Amino acid sequence: MMRHVESRRSLVLVAAAAMLLTLLPLPASLDALRPYWVGLVLIYWVLEVQDMVGLGTAFLVGLLLDLLTGSLMGLNALRLVIMVYLVLRFRARLRFFTPWQQALSVLALLVNDRIILLWIASLVGEPLPTWQYWLPPLVGTAIWPWLFLLLDRIRVGVRRPTA
Repeated sequence: MMRHVESRRSLVLVAAAAMLLTLLPLPASLDALRPYWVGLVLIYWVLEVQDMVGLGTAFLVGLLLDLLTGSLMGLNALRLVIMVYLVLRFRARLRFFTPWQQALSVLALLVNDRIILLWIASLVGEPLPTWQYWLPPLVGTAIWPWLFLLLDRIRVGVRRPTA
């Protein structure tokens, strides 16, 4: 019971850190490289602790992210629900991969997320983005193995009893 509370607390703290990284102001040249931090964190938690993160959690986190970023209400909620659904659907297969092999699956998830974002932007009437629009999935893929190992260390550290 206590481990579950600690795991939930670490999930909330990591999700809050991901939202802060999303809101962190960057120079224009680096802003085009910003990965979808919240999506990456939710992918990890769905893969490792399925019973704590589901579609409802993804929806609520997405709505909170919409409020914090001032984006179209429900945009991030839709993106995260679709992403979490796909991870839940293929979770049994993805868990057998090493973090470096999982990076290719993460690339597919992040590109799918960008296609959804592109579709919504076209529905709203925004102009088509430049080639730099496709850089964040590549950056997310490149950092996935190290992010996975960091989050795994945080999660395993929570499970160890303190002396």
